[in-house]
Amino acid sequence: MSVLPLVFTSGWASGVNAYAVVLLLGVLGATGASDQVPDALQRPDVLIAAGVLFLCEAVADKIPYVDSAWDAVHTVIRPVAGAVVGALLAGQSGSLSDLAAGAVGGSTALVSHLVKAGTRAAINTSPEPASNFVMSTVEDLGVAGIVVFALFHPLAAAIIAAVLLGLGIALVAFFWTRIRRYWRRRRQRRAEKSGAWPEGARPPSA
Repeated sequence: MSVLPLVFTSGWASGVNAYAVVLLLGVLGATGASDQVPDALQRPDVLIAAGVLFLCEAVADKIPYVDSAWDAVHTVIRPVAGAVVGALLAGQSGSLSDLAAGAVGGSTALVSHLVKAGTRAAINTSPEPASNFVMSTVEDLGVAGIVVFALFHPLAAAIIAAVLLGLGIALVAFFWTRIRRYWRRRRQRRAEKSGAWPEGARPPSA
């Protein structure tokens, strides 16, 4: 079970930015900074692909509404990446079955991804674009910091990841009413423009 904290942390990070996790782990393994990184993540083709996709995400993730569309596309990709990375980490140590590690990494990545997508949906209700850039930058730095920290202090990193995950869930729950109200207003404005109901009339209740 000693690899479980690292699997959990990598799953959380994958839900936020899977390409950054793969790229960072691969680089740390290839440079000899850590001997816990599986050889599969250190392959040059994997590093190149992860690097290119990380740059694409770094741009898309900072643009209002584009970030939410990017999140929608990655609803499957991030959990799968978390499961694969978790299984590889477990296979490297041999202390946890690949199947169990994949389940932990994938499920954690899915919850983390949903938290990120919900947070971005809330941020996109704000008229100014700076918050998207700031949030994306904080996420990238947070992922990088906690992944590196997890390789050397896995238990402490897992605790931090669990706290961040819990806070994220609470934050999304707090903003959920605001998100629904925002999208309801957008539907009303579109309907008014198309003549579906008179201007100023209330839309059907959600």
